Amino acid sequence: MNYHWNWGVFFADASGSETYLDWLISGLFTTITVGLSAWIIALIIGSVLGVMRTMPNRWISGIAATYVEIFRNIPLLVQLFIWYFVMPELLPFGEAIKQMNPFAQQFLAGMLCLGTFTAARVCEQVRSGINSLPRGQRYAGLAMGFTLPQTYRYVLLPMAYRIIVPPLTSEFLNIFKNSAVASTIGLLELAAQGRQLVDYTAQPYEAFIAVTLLYLVINATVMLVMRWIEGRTRVPGYIGGK
Repeated sequence: MNYHWNWGVFFADASGSETYLDWLISGLFTTITVGLSAWIIALIIGSVLGVMRTMPNRWISGIAATYVEIFRNIPLLVQLFIWYFVMPELLPFGEAIKQMNPFAQQFLAGMLCLGTFTAARVCEQVRSGINSLPRGQRYAGLAMGFTLPQTYRYVLLPMAYRIIVPPLTSEFLNIFKNSAVASTIGLLELAAQGRQLVDYTAQPYEAFIAVTLLYLVINATVMLVMRWIEGRTRVPGYIGGK
């Protein structure tokens, strides 16, 4: 293999006061920030939709089901382009968005796209968690005098979240991996910084090995955190319980 390995390229000067390693760290920070922001959106919207999917009212359930079918069946890249190119033209405050600096526009579009896309998947996880509980739990809450919202808040959701920690972990991991599509609208996240490093240094193997390792660090951290949460919230007699 006629290739000149040069691991010192990361410490070479990139643009005055920055090295190429600084570029990768900047991309890592952007990936983590957009991923965490999108996860908060996905968890909130997905939880609300998951509850709506299990409500006895067919109209409420139908609205949530429609959301899931739309966002789950349109490719993520198409949704990203809609958020970035189309939504600023349709929203009444679209001019304010278009006057933001490019990074803010790209970050906002990527965050909202990943958040709303993943919310459809979280919705189904929450719905399955609630539906896996015995019906007697809902009836017991209502019999105790709780309203239906209170029954969800104090009885059903605390148990459902404990059951769905493993599948939620997969969605949490996916949101960081899916963030790479934001590079198509110019957001310099981790994958984009890796490609930019290759363009400037012509050292593709070093660049993408480093990017791969950083993604593994993100995933390993998420796995450890979620495994800790799963252990702390485990309920005996249910999935993962002792």
